[in-house]
Amino acid sequence: MSETAAVDAQVRGAAGVPLLAVDGVRKRFGGLTAVKGASFTLAAGEIVGILGPNGAGKTTLFNLLTGFIAPDAGSVKLDGHELKGLAPYRIVNRGLARTFQLTRPFLGMSVLENVLVACLAPRVRHRMASEEHARRILDQVGLREKAASPVEVLPYGDLRRLEIARALATDPRLLLLDEPFAGLGSSEIEPLANLIKRLHREENLTILIIEHKLREFMALVSRVIAMDFGEIIAVGTPAEIVRHPRVIEAYIGRTEGDGAAA
Repeated sequence: MSETAAVDAQVRGAAGVPLLAVDGVRKRFGGLTAVKGASFTLAAGEIVGILGPNGAGKTTLFNLLTGFIAPDAGSVKLDGHELKGLAPYRIVNRGLARTFQLTRPFLGMSVLENVLVACLAPRVRHRMASEEHARRILDQVGLREKAASPVEVLPYGDLRRLEIARALATDPRLLLLDEPFAGLGSSEIEPLANLIKRLHREENLTILIIEHKLREFMALVSRVIAMDFGEIIAVGTPAEIVRHPRVIEAYIGRTEGDGAAA
């Protein structure tokens, strides 16, 4: 049994069906194969990271999982139900939400109004009072006092929190975070990392995260999926990944490997 298969067998556990099952997902852009037959699983309640150098295919994989790009081959299942071929809004309504590398607030609207838009998702609008739900989410992410503020005046760290708030407002079972610490200073990273840990712990939220800040990334996740040139090259715990020869060659040895392993 391969290393990936062995880890995935452990993830499935007694229940047998993982929350997310990605099987043989492939995507080509002209002559470039951006994702080469990616296969992995996530169990409910996990917090897992995707690691790799620039151009490894991490964000392309996120786009494939969330319907922004259609895969050429393979399967993506959430709780046993196929997502391949669904539009992004339908995938959100199945319980899979994401943030983006670049913050994308709705300009000309307040912080609260931005979150209220997400509350219109069919997944939540028939079950929850929208404004009450939105204010509860803003309280969770530390933006309640800025609910009436125009998004244009928010500092960048708060825009990152707003991205997470809008995703949380759809009541996801699985949250994908694409470089949540990008552009943040050291004083902003720790509070945001604590927020992610708290969401995982208190809300039992399953999280899949891409991040290049290796110290913070390795401290957050319990398992790492390492990619290079569109291929998954290793799966394991952070301690295993920082010592994996292919990962060291592809990424860690060229950047922050010594610091991350310390």
